Amino acid sequence: MATASPSLISAFVSQTRSPCSPAPSHLRRYSGAGRGDVVGFRAVAVARRSRGASFFTRAVASPETGVQKEEKASGEVLEEEGVVLPTNESSERLLRIRHTCAHVMAMAVQKLFPTAKVTIGPWIDSGFYYDFDIEPLTDKDLKRIKKEMDRIVNRNLPLVREEVSRDEAQRRILAINEPYKLEILESIKEEPITIYHIGNEWWDLCAGPHVDSTGNIDKNAVELESVAGAYWRGDEKNQMLQRIYGTAWETQEQLKAYLHYKEEAKRRDHRRLGQDLDLFSIQDDAGGGLVFWHPKGAVVRHLIEDSWKKVHIQHGYELLYTPHVAKVDLWRISDEKYQLRPMNCPYHILIYKRKLHSYRDFPIRLAELGTVYRYELSGSMHGLFRVRGFTQGVLDLTEEILLQFGFMKYEVNLSTRPEKSVGDDDIWEKATTALQDALDDKGWAYQIDEGGGAFYGPKIDLKIQDALGRKWQCSTVQVDFNLPNRFDISYVDSNSEKRRPIMIHRAILGSLERFFGVLIEHYAGDFPFGFLPPKPAFSPSPTTRFLLSSNRHHPCIVDYCNEVLSQLKSSGVRAELCQGERLPKLIRNAEKQKVPLMVVVGPKEVETRTVTVRSRFSGELGNMALGDFIGRIQVAVENRARL
Repeated sequence: MATASPSLISAFVSQTRSPCSPAPSHLRRYSGAGRGDVVGFRAVAVARRSRGASFFTRAVASPETGVQKEEKASGEVLEEEGVVLPTNESSERLLRIRHTCAHVMAMAVQKLFPTAKVTIGPWIDSGFYYDFDIEPLTDKDLKRIKKEMDRIVNRNLPLVREEVSRDEAQRRILAINEPYKLEILESIKEEPITIYHIGNEWWDLCAGPHVDSTGNIDKNAVELESVAGAYWRGDEKNQMLQRIYGTAWETQEQLKAYLHYKEEAKRRDHRRLGQDLDLFSIQDDAGGGLVFWHPKGAVVRHLIEDSWKKVHIQHGYELLYTPHVAKVDLWRISDEKYQLRPMNCPYHILIYKRKLHSYRDFPIRLAELGTVYRYELSGSMHGLFRVRGFTQGVLDLTEEILLQFGFMKYEVNLSTRPEKSVGDDDIWEKATTALQDALDDKGWAYQIDEGGGAFYGPKIDLKIQDALGRKWQCSTVQVDFNLPNRFDISYVDSNSEKRRPIMIHRAILGSLERFFGVLIEHYAGDFPFGFLPPKPAFSPSPTTRFLLSSNRHHPCIVDYCNEVLSQLKSSGVRAELCQGERLPKLIRNAEKQKVPLMVVVGPKEVETRTVTVRSRFSGELGNMALGDFIGRIQVAVENRARL
């Protein structure tokens, strides 16, 4: 949180300059398109194994071409065929294919299940879906539906647009007994009503667009992915429907690339990696949506927090710690009840109100990594991405901090005044212009989100782009006229008159929990040295000469390991001693835990006072003096590189 007079907003918001690639505007014809906060992806690369060799890959976007590349980490040569995946925004043809596929699927379902009732069928970022009032479907049913879709495509049936009156549309809907279509018709305000027919056999209320005929669809570039439950109109009080998700592309090559992308996204899923790497858990016994940070995850959190605090202090922020609970009437007018805080801002206002402020004090920079709690519906929670307890950060040097964590590409949106808002036109215009000037000063390209601002002021939202090209809402800058009025805070201007300040709410990381989830998926659990110092695992080498039993090692080797461990820790390198198993198993365990470096110590290393190093990414690095090893780690950390 920060407070400032209107004239300071632009200068305060823009403090660093760096170009940012423009992002396409988002086309939405239906609500509910997409899942979670992922906006979409641009491209992937399809990689094959070369001569049977296995390799670790990381998706990297090429700024010149936009094509994702696969970056090798084991030394093998990669054979690639790059495929640029279009989006609904970049290809109207793709959008028409996906929308038509939704209709073809609905027609196929009603041919196979005549009693099924249809609802809505929008396109989404990766394809389409349609909701049906039908008995629960199985994977076997999906295969039957896909075969029927293929038959419809092969028949090359025309898509015909028709305009009818509202009364005629109602008559036709009643004739085929489609209650959900009747409800949809009631929500349509414009006339005439448009209907799309597939041949003379099936029709639906629709505004389009569609391809000319089903034959324009490549059936081999379409796949039905899954089925899930969904309430009608998203209301849990309504009927539970069956939602079939499908993906559709212009070509088979695009579908193949998408499926590769999907598998890569599955490999990076933070929920699985969080469990496999023992980073965090969400315990049902404690309650859904509450995150338990395990030791390894807590170390990452500590490093994120430490970096965040260091940057803020360097740039003039004063850190705060405030209570987790307060009277309800701090958040709303009520009785003397207490509740867990859903936001940090009111606490910061109370601190501001303790004394009278002068215009010379501005801007006042207050920052807190404060844990807040909000009730989320159980069905909407998703690992670390949507939880009930989370920790918010405050925004100043967003770009500087995001760069530390390897995020260099983001989409920027300027959200303007919504229909329901507070404040007069003049202050809204000044605040919006100030944010525009700030973005222009930074040299950032941005798009306008008309009416997307908060009710209390306009805002800038940043969506960071991860290694797969997905975009995640994390950072935000919000101008607030409302809270200063409601809490009656003021400052004294140069004429000794009281004025109302404007607040600027800022969040760099959104929440630590969510940001950590994005980090896990961005790096697939392989965190770089640059912001997370490595944690080598030191394994005494069990040789026949020094192995006393299956789980004991010669004391001299263990003593030397502890000596090496102590020197590494004193140099700021996190390390641990692993023993009790044979060397191959210790290496397998370290690989599974994505430990970046392993040091094998045996009698030879004890005698020569050296270490033998193995890198998870580069393989065997050979024998080296301990000082040289520590020096190489420090250089790798400084250059954000891997050994």
